[in-house]
Amino acid sequence: MQAVKRTIGFILNHPLAKKHRLRAFWRFACWQLQSRLSGSRFIIKPFIGNVKFYAAKGLTGITGNIYTGLHEFTDMAFLLHFLRPEDLFFDIGANVGSYTLLASGHAGASSITLEPVSSTFQILSKNIVLNDLHNQVTLINAGAGAETGEIRFSADQDTRNHVIAANETNKTDTITVRVITVDSLSTAAPPALIKIDVEGFETEVLKGMADTLMAPELKAIIIELNGSGKHYGFNEANIHELLLSHSFKPFTYNPFKRALTQLKTFGSYNTIYCRDIDFVNNRLQHAAAIKIMGQTI
Repeated sequence: MQAVKRTIGFILNHPLAKKHRLRAFWRFACWQLQSRLSGSRFIIKPFIGNVKFYAAKGLTGITGNIYTGLHEFTDMAFLLHFLRPEDLFFDIGANVGSYTLLASGHAGASSITLEPVSSTFQILSKNIVLNDLHNQVTLINAGAGAETGEIRFSADQDTRNHVIAANETNKTDTITVRVITVDSLSTAAPPALIKIDVEGFETEVLKGMADTLMAPELKAIIIELNGSGKHYGFNEANIHELLLSHSFKPFTYNPFKRALTQLKTFGSYNTIYCRDIDFVNNRLQHAAAIKIMGQTI
């Protein structure tokens, strides 16, 4: 019941779904029935345009798109408006691939996509096969960090899977995962956009992407800074200062107006950091229109 209440609250406050509440709650009700009847089986659901994904009960990293069109509306819409087919996108902490599907399946960009948890990676791979994106997406079953090696990771917490901290106890399902650096992915070509969602381990990821940060081709970073870094003893204000030192500034995005608004500091969830703002704004303003939940953005 608590999960249902959280989902209802999410829909009521979602920027797009609250404009189309009847449609959103109808989708929610249909999915609740469909997922219960199907048990643990995967169901193919439409995403955006011709893009589809596999959904199953409990896969909160992707089922939110069923109710709301775009689960993380602001950030996903920014990606859709910003990326072009000639771009490279890095999805660091991809879960089952919502952002990669949007970047490569709809925007047409190439993607390099990292997901450390093998069971989640299998579903991610199925989503890439489902959309015939083999030639556009490079999938890597690994985590990102300051250097190559191995690290312990939780494996039973869906979107909240994370690196196990040194003082963390009572984890019944953990695995050892391979760790690589983001810089090792940028040797051929730098990305135009990076999404980093690693449940508080962002500080270590950024330590391993010093060269990538300096690449002029990198225009924007979508990064989760919600206080989770404290779990590892990290101060996320240091990430903010690091990105400022590389000429990035924090913004929020209004997809309905295609307008970026600069922030004084990072937000409480995902924050979009941009540099070369005239270039970014030009892209946003001239992107093709997208129809989601009956709404054109």
